[in-house]
Amino acid sequence: MNYAQLLFPDFSLIICGYLVCRYTALNRSVWEKVESLVYFFLFPVLLFQSIVKSPLDLRATSGLISAGLLLGLCGIALAYSLPHLPWLGKHMDRREHAASAQIAFRFNSFIALALADKLAGSQGLQLIAVLIGVCVPLFNVAAVWPMARHAQRNLAAELLRNPLIIATVSGLAANLLGFTIPFWLEPTITRIGAASLALGLMAAGAGLQFAHLAQSRTLTVALLSIKHLMLPLLAWGLSRLFGLSPVQTTMLLAFSALPTSSSAYVLAARMGYNGAYVAGLVTLSTMLGVVSLPFALGILR
Repeated sequence: MNYAQLLFPDFSLIICGYLVCRYTALNRSVWEKVESLVYFFLFPVLLFQSIVKSPLDLRATSGLISAGLLLGLCGIALAYSLPHLPWLGKHMDRREHAASAQIAFRFNSFIALALADKLAGSQGLQLIAVLIGVCVPLFNVAAVWPMARHAQRNLAAELLRNPLIIATVSGLAANLLGFTIPFWLEPTITRIGAASLALGLMAAGAGLQFAHLAQSRTLTVALLSIKHLMLPLLAWGLSRLFGLSPVQTTMLLAFSALPTSSSAYVLAARMGYNGAYVAGLVTLSTMLGVVSLPFALGILR
């Protein structure tokens, strides 16, 4: 499978946003409004749709769910621990870490769905939908928590008014209750989802400033090492521990090696943090997916 070809659309949209912002009249003042549109409307609709559209068979996939949640908790714990490690913490800015910790455990759900379809067809799509449904609420809460804590904001209030968390929790509840999106509304929802992906990635490119990556090199290397090396290795071990089937193992390994979520930039920027640095990490993670996906699905599998 050509992973570079799979990841190229996302990467090219990031670069497109960077060039449009830097060299046309569509400057930062325009893209700040785009970020608000994506954050408060487009992304929530996309998240709700992705979770609702595939029924979650929790009983038949209990082993995969357990392995996926444990993998996510390990990624969160590793990301949170970085400032407290004596040989690394002193080289990290705590505010930068609060905004970027999410890079180590979040994932790009569109790439996940495209990859699952190519690897295992409808069965792969169903399994990856289960992982998305149970992990996205956990990951979104874990992404918001360090930023709310560092800014000394009320965590419960931040969670209750965060549109991404509202969308994922309501989507999971709707799925479990058997709610489906009416067929006449599906085309509109699908178009909104496509717009959120394109504009979210272009907004990340528009906010990109590579200088920030050089200023936080230790944090950059640590977060991306967790995302693209440690998590695939943990997924391999968990697939053995839980005795997953070959298809479930493939989906868990693919899930572990995905590039990070493009909405990470929008979340950090909207919460008042250094979005430019997070945008740089999103770009690097998309590029590293070309290495981590063959590592997980070729060597480890």
